[in-house]
Amino acid sequence: MITRSAGRDALLIWFGWRAGLLVTTLLGVALHEYLGRWDRWDAHLFVTIARFGYDGDPAQPVDDGLPAFFPGLPAALRLVHWVVPDWSAAGLIVSLVSGAVAAMALARLAEHEGANGWMAVLGLVLFPMAVFLAAGYSESLFLAFAIPAWLAARQGNWPAAAALAAGASCVRITGLFLALALIVEFAAGRAPLRRAPWLAVPFLPLIGYSFYHYTRTGDWLAWKHAQEAGWGREMVWPWEAWAVTWDNAMSTGDMAPAFRMEIAGAVLAVLGLVWLLALRRWSEAVYTGLQAGALMTSAYYLSLPRSLLLWFPLWVALARLATRRRWVIVAYALVSGPLMVLNTARFLEGAWAG
Repeated sequence: MITRSAGRDALLIWFGWRAGLLVTTLLGVALHEYLGRWDRWDAHLFVTIARFGYDGDPAQPVDDGLPAFFPGLPAALRLVHWVVPDWSAAGLIVSLVSGAVAAMALARLAEHEGANGWMAVLGLVLFPMAVFLAAGYSESLFLAFAIPAWLAARQGNWPAAAALAAGASCVRITGLFLALALIVEFAAGRAPLRRAPWLAVPFLPLIGYSFYHYTRTGDWLAWKHAQEAGWGREMVWPWEAWAVTWDNAMSTGDMAPAFRMEIAGAVLAVLGLVWLLALRRWSEAVYTGLQAGALMTSAYYLSLPRSLLLWFPLWVALARLATRRRWVIVAYALVSGPLMVLNTARFLEGAWAG
């Protein structure tokens, strides 16, 4: 049963975390410099798309990787930019608001599963890669659609689940995996067949986005080819991806620490997937397993630890375990919290952090 306090507790944790993050990272830094520190890596690319479209900044060389980013976040940035002139600030505001929505939905989903909702939210915001929930990245916006979609599906509200999942598909390719997992959830729940057509709705944004780039470039899979062009992410056998990542992690190069984080993320991903399978959470295993499979068959591991932020079934599973054994959430916070602070500092200093 979902209690009235679930959303309130989630908001207290979310805004408390954001306030703490603001205080600890703003001290001694001018506001304009502070905002500039958040304009890192993909956040800058999202702003570029919001400002100039997928052709990129005309004053800069053409970036063939831009179509890899789905249009949901750039569209949200443009909307907020109408009232917030600074693009970096707009990205932080989008993440702040959408993260609050995601936190409330996660708490309610956890309580729907018989766990303490605040524990799921605490697990999420203390994860080492949680800085990407605060930055102008797409994780918070995706979760703001995906978690309510899953909760609606669990409650049997398939029109709402489909519409929300379609919103998630506008934000990230991960929406495709969510759509496939919803089909498994629909079958497992033996929902009325008359509701089945709703399951097609989350696939429509992907079709529309592919058609848009087809009209631009003649390429239906421009978003996939952009990942290959921008980051060299061709599909390979999983052992080949592991070997390349391991060799880079064991090197003395500047990116060695990042590749070591990728290996740690891969281990956590496998353990999390095994955990969900052991719990017989079949639809959730489909959602997470497809993500793990896609990332671990890339030419090398990239952003695998960060992708775990999107694995909301793991945060619910953590809450269920911690509800029965309170020491679990305490131990998790003591280990993961300091790593989150360290990784946030790395991100703000310009290092690759996930």
